[in-house]
Amino acid sequence: MTKKRRSFSSEFKVDAASLVLDQGNSIAEASPLDIGETTLRRRVKQLQQERGGTTPASKALTPEQQRIQELEARINRLEREKAILKKLPLS
Repeated sequence: MTKKRRSFSSEFKVDAASLVLDQGNSIAEASPLDIGETTLRRRVKQLQQERGGTTPASKALTPEQQRIQELEARINRLEREKAILKKLPLS
């Protein structure tokens, strides 16, 4: 029998990481939230990066960073399209 993968909302992820960063709880104290310690440690690290202004490589936790990732993806797509158009011969 296979286990169904659990999914958590973005708000829950931010709140869990905030318990460690803002309220001074240790990762072990915050992990009884039904999140593994490794997962929580990764989310805390990601939230620290996002608060520091660094865009994470994985899906962002905060709405601001999510919007930044969407815009960066759009810029990359437009730049690729522009490069393709430059390679086309002019008639």
